[in-house]
Amino acid sequence: MRVIDLALSPRELLGPLSELEQRFAPSVLFASGILRTPLPHPRVSIVGTRSPSDEGREAASRIASELASRGVTVVSGLAAGIDTAAHTGAISSGGDTIAVLGTPLSGSYPAQNRELQRFIMENHLAVSQFDEGYPVRPGNFVMRNRVMALMSDATVIVESGEKGGSLHQGWEAIRLGRPLFIRHPVLADDRLLWPKEMEKYGAVDFEDAGDILDFVPTSLSDLTVDGVG
Repeated sequence: MRVIDLALSPRELLGPLSELEQRFAPSVLFASGILRTPLPHPRVSIVGTRSPSDEGREAASRIASELASRGVTVVSGLAAGIDTAAHTGAISSGGDTIAVLGTPLSGSYPAQNRELQRFIMENHLAVSQFDEGYPVRPGNFVMRNRVMALMSDATVIVESGEKGGSLHQGWEAIRLGRPLFIRHPVLADDRLLWPKEMEKYGAVDFEDAGDILDFVPTSLSDLTVDGVG
């Protein structure tokens, strides 16, 4: 089914939601792209800092590429840094990606990702909870990360400092009871407090994409880009 600038309920886009999942779900989601609805599983968010190290950027691209090549839809927030590496890694492997925006569909943030956003809207899927004309505020991106956690069967934090939207998403994934993965070099970094705090609540130490695949749905029969419905 082709999806072009449709306003959908979370249930229409994602399928049935539990009472816990509905608690912070937006009332409507706007979608532009070509993935079928309800969205097929598995879906994994790959998120992290806008200013990653070279090693973190490479890791995000590699993990996204490996997951996408094995049938996982890679979800990210189209931000600079880790998000961009995740989207482009999935695309380069011939897999599927979903961009969840902190702006209306007609907006673009950051501006340097405008062309990537256009490509995703034409060949993959972009989703926003913000209607046209809604102002772009810092709080939008926290809300965006909450939606990303809801949309995803698991969340992966590749690299982050002590603040950032990826941490909001990590805690939301924990609240939803979804698997949360933290890359081993980050979890082992004694300068950071949040990884070990999240580990207390069930976050999983991981090193490669294979570790993630053990925790997400394995039925891939309906995971296709369906441009003809």
